[in-house]
Amino acid sequence: MGTSNLFDLAGRVAIVTGGNGGIGRAIALGLAGAGASVAVVGRNPEKNGAVLAELQAIGRPAMSLALDISARNELEPAIGKIQEQLGTVDILVNNAGIACLSGGIMSEAAEDWDAVLETQLNAVFLLSKIAAGSMIEKQSGKIINIGSMYSYFGSGLAPSYSAAKGAIIQLTRSMAVELAASNIQVNAIAPGWFETDMTAPIKDTPMEEEIIMRTPAGRWGRPEELVGAAVFLASRASDFVTGTTVRVDGGYAVR
Repeated sequence: MGTSNLFDLAGRVAIVTGGNGGIGRAIALGLAGAGASVAVVGRNPEKNGAVLAELQAIGRPAMSLALDISARNELEPAIGKIQEQLGTVDILVNNAGIACLSGGIMSEAAEDWDAVLETQLNAVFLLSKIAAGSMIEKQSGKIINIGSMYSYFGSGLAPSYSAAKGAIIQLTRSMAVELAASNIQVNAIAPGWFETDMTAPIKDTPMEEEIIMRTPAGRWGRPEELVGAAVFLASRASDFVTGTTVRVDGGYAVR
């Protein structure tokens, strides 16, 4: 098998939650560029449609689906609809997320805590459980969870986000152990500081200078710089890689 074939995703069906912007959009386009049929799931129909047009321009089958992944009863029908249109899911990228910059536990409302964990953690568990059912039948599959630098470091500004992202790493390991016997690999990507809508409020603040000074690469990451890690973890090249977290952070975590 040639090296290029290891990364070929032709014939694979991928779902990317939160795929209508930022990191999710970049990963969705990257997977399609590698040959996958891609379903983008997001809450905003207009943004979904814009990314769908980009996917269709690549020339692979694609679809978008307006969905709030915190709506538990809608998850299984949504995946069923995707599989009816594109085929059985081979790759699930759990990327969708929200954050609450509350300033700490003394300021954060219980309902904000619940909302963040429902989207960032509970939905990952539920969507993975649904998708894994089909993957087990095929004895093949890839689940990629998106963590964060806050999977490792505490955040006094966003405790719910940090708690959820820390749990994502442990959930990734636990699912990897359980599903390995079914030839399903479960891994995570931990992005450093990337230029997205979610991080936009930090730009032009003192925190931005701290981030750049701590990052050996000396800059913020661009969403497309996550594509290589995503394609690797979605492809045959990672068939003996499971339960790991790939940091894509410009060296932020080594200081």
